[in-house]
Amino acid sequence: MTIWTDRLSQRAERRKVDRSPYLIGAALGVLSWIAFAVAREPIGVTTALSRVGQPIAALMFGAQAAAHNPYWAPMPFSWDYSMLFLVGLMAGALVSSLASGTFRLEAVPHFWRARFGGSLIKRFVAAFVAGALLMFGARMAGGCTSGHGLSGTLQLALSSWIFVIVVFISAIISSRIIFGRKAAS
Repeated sequence: MTIWTDRLSQRAERRKVDRSPYLIGAALGVLSWIAFAVAREPIGVTTALSRVGQPIAALMFGAQAAAHNPYWAPMPFSWDYSMLFLVGLMAGALVSSLASGTFRLEAVPHFWRARFGGSLIKRFVAAFVAGALLMFGARMAGGCTSGHGLSGTLQLALSSWIFVIVVFISAIISSRIIFGRKAAS
């Protein structure tokens, strides 16, 4: 595995591209315009993830229970814009990492291992709990980081600007608590 990741790192160095944050920001703005013009919906992911949860809940609790659940009833699974956006987001990330030569399978990232050790179970439990809290917060806030951070701020929604500010403050505090002062600076 090490030889493979070393080769990917070498390829990434050879193909390194200057990714200007201004260029990326402009591209995201154009993507948002296209999403509004074509799909008449903002960029966002949590609704699609919730729709994926409905058939999983149906398998676990029965189709009737999932269909009549007040959370999933208004958003049953369907292959709509948000689901295609979710699939495209994952596929695009994979293609981008493969094209840049930075793709690697890593169950326990090096920065986690340096701080907490190499326990796979500890890492997966922490990732699951963090993901569940993030998803719960995103659904309570009525949108995810992409929904509020991209689409909402582009529309100058006050709730989205508050959300983004709170996310940044929370991320700084969390990184300092979890990884220490050196990692956050």
